[in-house]
Amino acid sequence: MIFITVKFTVRPEHSEDWLDLVDGFTRATRQEPGNLFFEWSRSVDNPHQFVLVEAFRDSEAGRAHVESEHFGAAMDAMSYAIAETPQIVSTEIADSDGWGRMGELSPREPGGA
Repeated sequence: MIFITVKFTVRPEHSEDWLDLVDGFTRATRQEPGNLFFEWSRSVDNPHQFVLVEAFRDSEAGRAHVESEHFGAAMDAMSYAIAETPQIVSTEIADSDGWGRMGELSPREPGGA
């Protein structure tokens, strides 16, 4: 699995419409056969920063994503809305197909011991 996290710092005038700007890109990427997940979050510390967490089945799926028409169109559209070059972490995780369960925490009933 190729696991990627990207921090996008957006120009203040685009913060409120960022998710609308990337909506088509998000939907198209989620439809790619090799995409495992593609999820946006907004920073609790910086209202102008969004974090993308994404994963692809393997390097071939990652390459297909980067070479897709919707990727190129999104890079062009986003370039006008970002305040700085995005920060990225990209790594390959062997023998994984996505999210696992956290072993250290499980839900309990309120008022339980």
